[in-house]
Amino acid sequence: MGDLVHVTSVEPLGDHRLHLTFEDGAEGELDLSSWEWRGVFEPLEDPSYFALVTLDEELGTIVWPNGADIAPETLHAWIARGLKSTPV
Repeated sequence: MGDLVHVTSVEPLGDHRLHLTFEDGAEGELDLSSWEWRGVFEPLEDPSYFALVTLDEELGTIVWPNGADIAPETLHAWIARGLKSTPV
């Protein structure tokens, strides 16, 4: 993983897609539709629940109401590599 760069905004786009912006100016779309919905991520399989994503400014990353989150350095790496979907 790369350096820690915080997420500064998140916007759900529907169909398990998010638009993310980072403090270093990086931004892009992330498609999580092929994610394996297990464990704490299982509720996110429901698109309406997935859309409840928010920015946790203290942690600098995205979170869902059940406490599920993804490390900001992982999100940044996915966006920096130009991934339209995450590795499964």
